[in-house]
Amino acid sequence: MSRLPLFTLEYSQWLPLPPRRAFVFFERPENLSLVTPPALGFDLLTPSPVRMYRGAVIDYTIRRLGIRLRWRTLISDYRPPYGFVDEQLSGPYSLWRHEHQFHPEGGGTRMTDSVVYALPNWLPDRLARLVERAYVRPQLEQIFLYRQQRFAELADAEKPLLFEVFQDA
Repeated sequence: MSRLPLFTLEYSQWLPLPPRRAFVFFERPENLSLVTPPALGFDLLTPSPVRMYRGAVIDYTIRRLGIRLRWRTLISDYRPPYGFVDEQLSGPYSLWRHEHQFHPEGGGTRMTDSVVYALPNWLPDRLARLVERAYVRPQLEQIFLYRQQRFAELADAEKPLLFEVFQDA
């Protein structure tokens, strides 16, 4: 029996906001649609407002290859305003662990996303590696780059959306 190949992805971005303000945005699943590429068709199923805490379970759907996929995550660690971890309970991956970190840096915040994931366990090892390299990784990179660009736009102090998004911070 072979072990599932694990893959990692890490993104880091400096934001001109204190950690608490950046954290408040990302701890609200309702805001994910603002920073998710429209082609993914992100739809939050858990009724709003979603209260974030260790042990919270959040349901949503995304669209991949034209197919609507249900995804359920568990908030397995929650340390405001420094980070939280969401782990897939059910969804398209055999394993998905996404750690969000927020640290003060240079008058703003260094936001780092670290993801460990494995493709469905029915894929043979070699095929999983090929699919990851040719399709999954490029798509995940595109999603994270889009998110970084959108969040940078939203965090721009000149944008009126800043007040709406961060009003409770």
